[in-house]
Amino acid sequence: MKLSPFNHDRDVAGLTYVYPVLSRRAGGVSVGINLNINNACNWRCLYCQVPDLKRGGPPPVDLARLEDELRGMLADILHGDFMARSVPETMRRLNDIALSGNGEPTSAPEFPAVVDLIGRLLAEFDLIGRIKVVLISNGSLMQRPPVQAGLRRLAELGGEVWFKLDRATAEGLHTINQTETTPDKVLRNLELCARTCPTWVQTCVFSLDDAAPAETEVTAYLDLLRRALADGTVLRGVLLYGLARPSMQPEAARLGRLPADWLTGLAARLAELGLETRLYP
Repeated sequence: MKLSPFNHDRDVAGLTYVYPVLSRRAGGVSVGINLNINNACNWRCLYCQVPDLKRGGPPPVDLARLEDELRGMLADILHGDFMARSVPETMRRLNDIALSGNGEPTSAPEFPAVVDLIGRLLAEFDLIGRIKVVLISNGSLMQRPPVQAGLRRLAELGGEVWFKLDRATAEGLHTINQTETTPDKVLRNLELCARTCPTWVQTCVFSLDDAAPAETEVTAYLDLLRRALADGTVLRGVLLYGLARPSMQPEAARLGRLPADWLTGLAARLAELGLETRLYP
């Protein structure tokens, strides 16, 4: 098994919930946790790499199996030959545990219990404060009390949230993320998330039908972030990235990579807002 930043196959380790990846954003090994093993999500982003994606939430999470798989993976990485066997020499570092996977992680009722489970294993392997715990989320369920409880525990572990924000108009959210949410709800959830746990905004930009995002979309996106900052919301910054792996959605042929100067131009406009921006073209 050789890992690649361009292949995030959830089945690479032959496990149900746990999968290792090489993360270009993290610059090392990320241990992924996939709670949505049925490939179900409440959004359907055009660039999603999940095959056979469907609407919905995950089945009940087998917490005992998840704990066994995560303990075994961490033991192999830290005390076994996983790094030598699977990882290029320049990326042989364990960077994080990431709640991501094939759908929205916070849609699992067990989400807060999963964060507690991660905390126990971090303590068992003496990893608290040494690696990050990351929740990669579309942010749509941040208002739910169990999700808030999970976020508070995540913050106690020194974790952080990567909050998806690809567009900031109702039309753009519908087109790119296939959701009927509103920009105002996205803003409220972003503010709620950031006030509960350290939060990065995560943005994917690409061409659609050979056209870059319209200036009206870019302006709305910047304005939403400006409003959040004006309301006193503290954001860690923006993770701005282009397409790295092929979409598995029906619209895949309509998507394309943007020129590097387009991305650097948007990064410069984000910097004008006072936001740290990490660019992954």
